[in-house]
Amino acid sequence: MKRIQWSVIAVGLTLLANAAYGQFVVSEKEVKRQARVEWLGMKRHIPLEPDARVQKYVECVANSVIAQLPAEYANVEWEVVVFDEDEINAFADPNGKIGVFNGILKTADTPDALAAVIGHEVAHATNGHVMARARKTARQEVWAMLGGAATGATDVWRESIAIGTGLPYAREQETEADLTGLTYMANAGYDPRAAVYLWKNMASMHEADSRERPPEFLSTHPSDDVRINNMIKNLTPALVKYNAAREAGRRPACTIAR
Repeated sequence: MKRIQWSVIAVGLTLLANAAYGQFVVSEKEVKRQARVEWLGMKRHIPLEPDARVQKYVECVANSVIAQLPAEYANVEWEVVVFDEDEINAFADPNGKIGVFNGILKTADTPDALAAVIGHEVAHATNGHVMARARKTARQEVWAMLGGAATGATDVWRESIAIGTGLPYAREQETEADLTGLTYMANAGYDPRAAVYLWKNMASMHEADSRERPPEFLSTHPSDDVRINNMIKNLTPALVKYNAAREAGRRPACTIAR
């Protein structure tokens, strides 16, 4: 499985200049600018999902979740892209770009489970976790770029992305994204119980063959009994929102046409 993972590359001419003086202050504007560059780089270097039906299906699920976000986020110009990568991963960036590697569709194998993935990742963006992590890791990424500068643009790009592989969110951020994600998917009319199913499914995949490393999505989004139990404890309010959404007519019909 390829080790390709998105991370905000907080590197540019300004940061490289600052690096020379030991300064690693990264503004929100700079993070977002570099995130745009990174997004364009991903679309150029990573193959896109060849089946238009899959792209349309993922867009359908994502857009139905986005439609129920608070106005300040729902009005962002969101973009959803499915990448042809067998890696089990997904992300949302500070600019409203959502990337889904099609390998995760084997685990998030229902619309509700996929909504759990998207709700969780969008929550990281709307709660400011992505921005916080980008700032925290700016120094490491700057030096990754400087250290690989002689190897060529493509190698530098891949090396910088790889830095993000070992940089998970903090435990409290994961918990917050779990609970916010439950609300997002429930408000859109997706069954929040699918989030528990998703994490148990991922944990089972890892346990099935302990000789292999866990799926990337699992290693950067720790899944354990404590976490799953915490979601179960918070299912009741999410189910109330889900039932209200269904009664209001929010019944997403996202499927892959065969």
